[in-house]
Amino acid sequence: MVTDRAQGDGDVVDDRVRTVDDGLEPSGADDLVVALPESLTFDVALPAPVHEAPEDETAVALVDTSIDPGVIEVLETGTTTISLTEPALVAVTTPASPADTGSFSVAEYSRRERMAGTDVGPESAAMLTADRLIDPRRGPRSAPEGAWRRLVYRSTFKRVNLGDSPRVRARKELDARIDAVLEGGARFVPVLTRKGGVGKTTITTLLGMALASVREDRIIAIDANPDRGTLSERVTKQTRATVRDVVNRAASIQGFTDFTKLVSRDATRLDILASDTDPMLSEAFDENDYNVVADLAARYYSIVLTDCGTGIVHSVMRATLQRADSIVIVSGGSVDEARLASETLTWLEANGYGDLVRNAVVAINTATQGTNLVKLEEIEAHFASRVRQIVRIPYDEQLAAGSVIHWQDLRPLTRQSARELAAIVIDGMPDRAES
Repeated sequence: MVTDRAQGDGDVVDDRVRTVDDGLEPSGADDLVVALPESLTFDVALPAPVHEAPEDETAVALVDTSIDPGVIEVLETGTTTISLTEPALVAVTTPASPADTGSFSVAEYSRRERMAGTDVGPESAAMLTADRLIDPRRGPRSAPEGAWRRLVYRSTFKRVNLGDSPRVRARKELDARIDAVLEGGARFVPVLTRKGGVGKTTITTLLGMALASVREDRIIAIDANPDRGTLSERVTKQTRATVRDVVNRAASIQGFTDFTKLVSRDATRLDILASDTDPMLSEAFDENDYNVVADLAARYYSIVLTDCGTGIVHSVMRATLQRADSIVIVSGGSVDEARLASETLTWLEANGYGDLVRNAVVAINTATQGTNLVKLEEIEAHFASRVRQIVRIPYDEQLAAGSVIHWQDLRPLTRQSARELAAIVIDGMPDRAES
C-alpha cells in the first residue's frame, strides 16, 4: 500500500490512498505529483559496528600458525597466495641465558664454533678485538723490530717495511696465546705433586710471572700448603699478612684495595698470598678456610694459581681440585720423582678427576738431582700418553738459589720455557668459566 501526502502552504491538501496490488495504474499526471518536506529526520537503532577484515587481509592475518614455504605459490597475475596445509614441524632451541641456567657453555661464546657455521647465540663485547676488526691491509703498518729492519723502514721514509723477523713473530704469537681473552669468572690452576722438593713452588712462581708479564688482567698465586709453604719467599715481601689474615678479615674486605694490603706484588704485577708461617696455625688451614680465600680471590683476579702441599688427601687439596679448570703436575728428572708424579695422575683418575688429568700439563724440572743420569725423552714419552702436553724447565742459578726470583734476571731460555708453559695452560682453558 502506498500513501501519498500532498502539502501546500504548510497544510495538508490531499490524502489519496491507492492500492498498487490491485493493478491500478495512474490515471493522470496529477496522480504522480507528491509533495515532500524540505527535510526529513529518521531515528534508526543500528547494531554496534563490527569490523570484518577483507579476504586479502584474512589470508595473511595468521595467528599461531606456521607457514611452510613449500605451499607459497605466485600466480601469473603477480599476486601471491598462501595455502595453509599441515605445517612441517621445526624444532627451535632457544639458548638459555646465564641467569636462567647459572652456568656458561663453552661453545656458547666460542668464535671458533661461530666461524664454523654453528649458531651459538649472541656474541660478547670482548670478542670485538682489534685483531679481528682492523684490516692489516689498510692503514700504516707498525715499525718492525730489529736494527736492520728498522733502519730500512726509516731510511725509506716508512715506504719499505720488511716486517718482523721470524723470531719476533714467534714471540708475538706466544704473547697472543698467553693473553687470550678469558670470560665468565676466575680460572683456578693448582700446581701439585706428591713429591716434595721437585720445585713445585718455583714452577708456580715462574708460571705466575710469565702470565702477569703479558696479560693485562690480575694474576694471584696462593700458598695453600698447610705445612708451611715458601711461596712468599720467591718475591720481595711487602706485607706480613697470610691466608689466615684473609680468613679473619673476610667480612671487612670490601674491595680490591683492601685485598691488596694482604698480598705482595712482584715487578711483573704478580700478587702472592703467603701461607701461615707458624706451624701450629698452618695445620688449622683447612678446606673451609681455603674456600673463603678462593671466593675472595675470584672477585678480584682472573687467574688464581694454587701452590698445593704434598698431602694429596688433605682437605685443602679436595677443595682445590673441585675448583680447578686445569692442573700443572711437577716432576723432577729422577726416577722416583717421575714415578711419584705419575702416581699423582693415577690417584686423580681413581678419584673422579680424569678430565683434569687429560687436560693436565706436566712441567719437568731438570734442575733436580739425577737429571743428568736419566733419559728425559723417556719420561716425556710416558707422560705424553697421559696428559695434554709436557714442558721442560731448564736449570737456572737464580732458581737453584731458592731465594727471591727476579724475572728479568733469569736466563732467556728459562723465561722462554716459563712463557711456553703459560701459553699451554691458557690454551687448555675453557672460553668461559663454569660457575
